[in-house]
Amino acid sequence: MLSPRRGRYDFPPPIPLADAPDTRSPSRFLFWLIRSFGWVVPAMTLAAASWMVPGALTPWLLGRAIDAGIVRADPSATVAWVGLLLAVIAFGVVGGIWFHTFAVRMWLLAIYGVQKRVSRKAVDLGHVLNRRVPTGEVLSVSASDGPQFGATVEAFGGVLAAAVSFGIASALMLRTSVELGLLVLVATPLLLAASTPVLRPLSAAQAAERTESSTLTSMATDIATGLRILRGIGGERTFADNYERQSQKVRALGIRLGGWQAAVEAISVLLSGLLLVALVYFGSRRLLDGTLGVGELISFFGYAVFLTAPMQQFFDFAQKWVQGLVAAQKTAALLGSRNPWPADGLPLGESPTLVDTVSGVVVRPGELLGIVSADPDAAAALADRLGRYLPDQTHDPVSEEGLRGRALRRARKDRLAARRKQAELDEAAAAQPWGVTADGVDYRDLSVDDLRRRIVVSHTGATIFAGTLQTAVDPWGIHSREQAEAALVAASAEDIYESLPGGWQGRIDEKGRGLSGGQRQRLVLARALLLDPETLILVEPTSAVDAHTEARIAERLVGARSGRTTVVVTASPLILRHADAISVLVDGREAARGTHEALAEQPDYRRIVSRGMEDTDEPVPSQR
Repeated sequence: MLSPRRGRYDFPPPIPLADAPDTRSPSRFLFWLIRSFGWVVPAMTLAAASWMVPGALTPWLLGRAIDAGIVRADPSATVAWVGLLLAVIAFGVVGGIWFHTFAVRMWLLAIYGVQKRVSRKAVDLGHVLNRRVPTGEVLSVSASDGPQFGATVEAFGGVLAAAVSFGIASALMLRTSVELGLLVLVATPLLLAASTPVLRPLSAAQAAERTESSTLTSMATDIATGLRILRGIGGERTFADNYERQSQKVRALGIRLGGWQAAVEAISVLLSGLLLVALVYFGSRRLLDGTLGVGELISFFGYAVFLTAPMQQFFDFAQKWVQGLVAAQKTAALLGSRNPWPADGLPLGESPTLVDTVSGVVVRPGELLGIVSADPDAAAALADRLGRYLPDQTHDPVSEEGLRGRALRRARKDRLAARRKQAELDEAAAAQPWGVTADGVDYRDLSVDDLRRRIVVSHTGATIFAGTLQTAVDPWGIHSREQAEAALVAASAEDIYESLPGGWQGRIDEKGRGLSGGQRQRLVLARALLLDPETLILVEPTSAVDAHTEARIAERLVGARSGRTTVVVTASPLILRHADAISVLVDGREAARGTHEALAEQPDYRRIVSRGMEDTDEPVPSQR
């Protein structure tokens, strides 16, 4: 819980690790979110009441000033009541300032809080995240749901203040005229009930627009990520057309949603206006029959005008709460995703021998092992097993294309059921024997955190974040410049340093878009080498570089990883010639093992590496 003593210096707000959200339902999540803001929401509500209650008192004070001062020609009473009226108005102004101050603070807490929790969940789940939630939905939750929660909680505090001011105004009206006071108390809930039929279609329209907007964000992310490839194969027009169709779909749903929001606003104005007309009509009749005085009638006019504000606040809260529930459903699904890995486990032994029982591959301590396979997927699956990553398989997405009404709701339920099923499968897979042992101990019984620190898998598609060259090579910020330079040299990536204005402080675009494919691949390799784990598994680390650069990397890799265990998945003879041992996979099983020189006489091995041999224009080399 946040402390008011921290003042304005607690942004971004601290998010305690024990502060787990209630994700059992969207409404529970919203109430948990309100509680998580601590003192801010009560303070905002109190400030909102201080802002709105003077509005309820103003008509009564004005009526008293007229009846007790002006009508009776009593200047002292007029000055006293007018002075009290001005004091109440000034109090309301101060309350309004504090209300908006707390509201902005609460919005910032909501925005930063959601972004921090999403970031923490992404780090916690790692590669599991994309198996549970689409990328576009993660981005939408992080970017859009924070402001929506801010609006919802602000409306929550506002509606409490509106209820208090509404009650005070109603009590003053009952004190003056029982009939008119009862009219307000009876008509208000009836008018609110009359608006409920439009809330369900509003919620459905909000959910549909939110889902399709997430899909559009996913498409934009995919296009931006693969833009270079799309240009290379001439696929820009196809993806642009798909994006345009999805964009128009989101536009149409947005217009539909706007129609329902406009309907809620129109009903709010219409019904509050009807209440105003009714109060004016019956109040005027009471004035004519002598039941009400002039000041009291003016007070009733003031009450009638004032009550439109809390009435519209009630309608606004209903609309914001519906929107908050839609956002909470998505956010709760993301934050409620459980990590399938057990929280504890045995530590990994020193320099362990790794055995993959599925393929029969044995990785011995300190050796440079090459993995050669005719099926790249089988080799990549072996690398994932050695790093304890779940296999790359997920349920087919449930399409909502062209669906409406009950069919659309059914599709959404099926999608959520598919995600729950995937989570159950992941947890079941993590609980079963993994099929890889470290010194005879199955991965299932080992600490995942310890295993991740000491066994690192580096794929060519590893993410490069925007920043400087220094942060791209050393994102942890724990290595010296000499160590970073040595890693850059080992990866034959000196040209990246030389080509960037500013050297180590030169800027790298997100995903390394300003780099060539070979430069990006070598930057990822340098980052992995700098980490210097006990066991490093490299998947096709040189597939995008030329033969001369690949030869330099192969020679330098031996020195950089001396004494450490290194597994390289590759079909390049330039690297394999330096390997201590090579394992040849056929149909996912180890069919042969030996040195490059010995295996070069076997047809299966020669067939796999033949293309690499042709590229080098060299005869089969002997092992150095």
